[in-house]
Amino acid sequence: MKAAVTAVLGPTNTGKTHLAVERMCAHSSGIMGFPLRLLAREVYDRVVRLKGPDQVALVTGEEKIMPPNARWFLCTAESMPEQDAAFVALDEAQLGTDAERGHVFTDRLLRRRGREETMILGSEALRPMIRDLVPEAEIIGRPRFSKLTYAGARKISRLPKRSAIVAFSAEEVYAVAEMLRRLRGGAAVVMGALSPRTRNAQVAMFQAGEVDYLVATDAIGMGLNMDVAHVAFAGLNKFDGRRNRRLTVAEMAQIAGRAGRHQRDGTFGGVVEEGPGAFLPEEVFAIEEHRFPRIEHLYWRNGEPDYTSVDALIASLERRPEPGVLIAAPQSTDLAVLKRLADEHWVRDRARSPAMVKRLWAACGLPDFRKLGIDPHARFVSRVFGYLSEGRGVLPNQWFADEVSRLDTIAGDVETIAGRIAAIRSWAYIAQRPDWLADPAAGAERTKAIEERLSDGLHASLTQRFVDKRTTALIRQIGADASLLPVVIGPEGEVLVEDHPIGRLDGFRFTVDPAARAGDRRLLLAAAEKRLTGERTRRAEALAGAEDAAFALDGPRILWAGHAVAQLTPGPSLARPQIRLERDLDCLSKAQRESVQARLARWLAAMMTRHVPALAALADAARDPQATPALRVVAGELEAAAGLFPRLALREPLDALDQDERKRLRRIGVTIGALDLFDPRLLKPAAARWRLALLTVRAVGRGAVPALPREGASVLPRGAPGALLAAGFRPLAAQAVRVDLVERIARAAHDARQGRKPFAPDPALATSMGVEPATFERLMAELGFRTVRGAGQVAPAWVWHGRRAPKRDDRPAPPPTGAFAALAEWRHG
Repeated sequence: MKAAVTAVLGPTNTGKTHLAVERMCAHSSGIMGFPLRLLAREVYDRVVRLKGPDQVALVTGEEKIMPPNARWFLCTAESMPEQDAAFVALDEAQLGTDAERGHVFTDRLLRRRGREETMILGSEALRPMIRDLVPEAEIIGRPRFSKLTYAGARKISRLPKRSAIVAFSAEEVYAVAEMLRRLRGGAAVVMGALSPRTRNAQVAMFQAGEVDYLVATDAIGMGLNMDVAHVAFAGLNKFDGRRNRRLTVAEMAQIAGRAGRHQRDGTFGGVVEEGPGAFLPEEVFAIEEHRFPRIEHLYWRNGEPDYTSVDALIASLERRPEPGVLIAAPQSTDLAVLKRLADEHWVRDRARSPAMVKRLWAACGLPDFRKLGIDPHARFVSRVFGYLSEGRGVLPNQWFADEVSRLDTIAGDVETIAGRIAAIRSWAYIAQRPDWLADPAAGAERTKAIEERLSDGLHASLTQRFVDKRTTALIRQIGADASLLPVVIGPEGEVLVEDHPIGRLDGFRFTVDPAARAGDRRLLLAAAEKRLTGERTRRAEALAGAEDAAFALDGPRILWAGHAVAQLTPGPSLARPQIRLERDLDCLSKAQRESVQARLARWLAAMMTRHVPALAALADAARDPQATPALRVVAGELEAAAGLFPRLALREPLDALDQDERKRLRRIGVTIGALDLFDPRLLKPAAARWRLALLTVRAVGRGAVPALPREGASVLPRGAPGALLAAGFRPLAAQAVRVDLVERIARAAHDARQGRKPFAPDPALATSMGVEPATFERLMAELGFRTVRGAGQVAPAWVWHGRRAPKRDDRPAPPPTGAFAALAEWRHG
């Protein structure tokens, strides 16, 4: 059987990589290729936890962990081994459009296959390329787990906590981190050039809450998972190695998509409102809706070059693809270095055999980790190849040892240590080649130890430079008299003293900055309480004069401007809850609290009238002294059940209602259905939320309340959230059908019947609603119909028998309580 090929496409935070890891671990062996060493290391650590260190390999240019019995390989795309595996996956396959590395991803997309299964992971924009280049692939689209929203531009000093600020050069990263150190106490730093050890230490500091901000390059866009709520772009232009250009919308989305995690929503924005660093409206729309231009071309370079001679090698690498969606890749660094060395006579003299040409090409593949440029890097590669092509064909031990030892020091600033890490990566790459050193294992161990030491030194240097472990220096400057503090309230509720944050005012609640020491908290709290009285008064006046749209209901809580200001509590009846102000409002005067209470009462009355008008009318009817006991019973039970009640339970009082009383119920909005009594308006989403809130208020200490059904649902699987009569859905067989649709089917069945003669109802109405045949049969039985079958008849016919009254229990009944006590008095009085 042909091995399955699946392309899983979608935006960030769709679980594509997680899915591929799960699929790989389900196979007997697997290989996954990633765009970054950092990401390969992150997934390697995850798979090791699942399979054990002796079963999992990490293969990158600078690092190899290769247990003898390894079955699962996590690699950079360039380092994917050619060996056979049951499962093969390529992550971020849309990088086939990258000018420098795109041809590598295209080659893996075209040529690497798993024995049993292959997965290609990437952006939705890659879909046309998959259809053209891998027509046998099954394409699966995955939606983002959470919502990504544009939050506008904010100054760096106004960014919310758990923000990542993205810059596009080391200088800019350091400048932003320094600003955050002064304004917010510090930031973690993540760049692609960092070693995994440094990067993990910086991210751990951010994840642990030691700092609330992360400054990074676009390296965070490639799947690195961090707990980021907001992504802010310090700019929208980057130097891509050839020119300074604006980011594409797809690149913006890849980076912005790091905001939010799993099902928690995220936001993105900039730090400037105008100019080239600001988002355009069409870019915001595309990012929020995940709509990007389709990829029309991928870069390609011959993946099977000709090693017969240097000229043949260059010609094969410059060969152009057949006309179509593949286009020739721009000249990358390795090919540029090869051409430089090909101009040297001594290189041509030594590279006469295919084996030596292949060795020359391997030397040209040494990455320019130090970003020296073509000429200096070509000179370094020339020296390496000189040693590889003479004598024993290995680098001299002394040269290697001297160069490596020169880097073994953590003295210097951040830039100096980062430069040494870049340099040691070159030597780590050399040590990982199996035949470039006399003792490659010892060389790899030596370079790894130095990289780890430099990484620890860089982490310490970054922390020292960009994290201010302050001990409330501000308090020490002003002394113990907190009343002298010049308190300012920022637009986001931050409370500042001379632009230094001391806490937050959320609604009417002030919270001291958690970074302050316990001894200083009392001073800050005292200062805020003295200075925030005027602000709280202003907010109380704003609340009392706010429009209805400024309030919202969150369960039993009433929110104003997103802050909880009151709670609904049980009142005389379900339709008449009480309002209790939150304790945060105790700081207000009595007159202010009464004004707020009155405003919230008017809002509550308006919302009840708009969303659940029948409940108040039912409450009035249940307490109307002029109404008959039967009407009071029906209205009382309906109001207590928030407007939904089974008809059978009210059979006797319903039968006792006269025509005028039935008309009164209809004017209230109640439908007396075949199976249920209900107000159709209460089934709308907004009304359903209010019903749930009122039931929640009454249920405090009494038990659970029904969950809300899925919005817009007409039929639910039985047992699903909201598949209960109390939520507006009548359980029938394996489904639960919304009660107003049950009534429509019931009316259609009664309209179709002819007395008590057999008839065949049209099932089209029920089928269009998603009602299954078994559910329809159960409903017909509930409505009082019975099936009859004639000879040779395929579809059942139905006959009206009427609904049976419940069997009478001859045992003495307990004394009636609640609303039924009035009915008992009416019947026997």
